[in-house]
Amino acid sequence: MATPAVLKPSARHLLSDDGFNRVVHLVQRDNDGVEEALAVRIVDEALKFVDTATQATGRHLRPSKLVDLGWHALILHTALYRELCIAGGRFVDHRPEGPETLRRDADTLDRTMHAIREAGYEPDAYLWGPSADTEVHAGDCMHSECTEGGSACAAPPPA
Repeated sequence: MATPAVLKPSARHLLSDDGFNRVVHLVQRDNDGVEEALAVRIVDEALKFVDTATQATGRHLRPSKLVDLGWHALILHTALYRELCIAGGRFVDHRPEGPETLRRDADTLDRTMHAIREAGYEPDAYLWGPSADTEVHAGDCMHSECTEGGSACAAPPPA
């Protein structure tokens, strides 16, 4: 599949405003210190990931750890998640890998970002990059890199 010439910067259109806002709220509620602007970006990337995964049969794709926060929040809204998957063409199961099979390598993220581009979206490079794929803890969520004084979990503005 060829990458479309013009890539969409957002997948927010896949949910109603109310549904999108509920998922953003859950990301913030479950991850202390995540600022709203970052939660919005995380949920948008999770939507791109799920929409891509509905179309990418037979490919091993995975979200970065930051994008995974949004995917989990989507899954917890089961009716909304089911509708999102049905609209994409197939249900995307969440299959966590155990420590012995965990495949956290750059190749898998690169393959996922490539698939997202093929699906017509521009991935948010910051949320898919190496720093977004490290352990995410509410107490130290990239504070030193992103915010003055480390008071909240934020991210640089989108490129």
